[in-house]
Amino acid sequence: MQEDVIIQISNQVKEKRKAKGITIQELANRAKVSKGLISQIENNRTIPSLPVLMNIINSLSIDIPEFFNNIKSDHTSSKIQIKRQADYQPFEKEHARGFVYHRIMARNIRNLPVDIVLLELKPGANRATMVKTDAYEYKYVIKGKVEYHINGKKYILNTGDSLFFDGRQEHKPHNPGKKSALVLIIYFFLGKDVE
Repeated sequence: MQEDVIIQISNQVKEKRKAKGITIQELANRAKVSKGLISQIENNRTIPSLPVLMNIINSLSIDIPEFFNNIKSDHTSSKIQIKRQADYQPFEKEHARGFVYHRIMARNIRNLPVDIVLLELKPGANRATMVKTDAYEYKYVIKGKVEYHINGKKYILNTGDSLFFDGRQEHKPHNPGKKSALVLIIYFFLGKDVE
């Protein structure tokens, strides 16, 4: 099964930029957007508007048909989908030591993207900077202990605990333990008309 089209577009921007040896800052300058926006797009933290996406593609000096050539849409209407553990796709968001992401599934539900991810946090894993995501985020700790820092407050979650919050707030997880932690994450991306 193909990843959701939005996720494929984000991955394609990152792959094409890296293949051309262009830094995030250089692409941002060319596309006349912020470095943070490019980073958020590449790391599946926001969905670019169509004009911004077209500007990014042009700034990469790629023909639009070439950019979309390998992007596939799954038009199956099956109401039941099974994805085997072996099919979970590893990926990297912002570079952070000790963060191991695996995409379980990404789907559009009523025209809003939903991304379901497993995050393994190695002992001591901690992101250097806070991040924001244009999504509501649900976190469920499958095993271990995780500290979530959200807007200057610390929330401690243990095995079986969960957290739901607006990802547009600055946040980051941290594993303070000596064993790996495993977290199920569901991103509910926001439409432009959702508040």
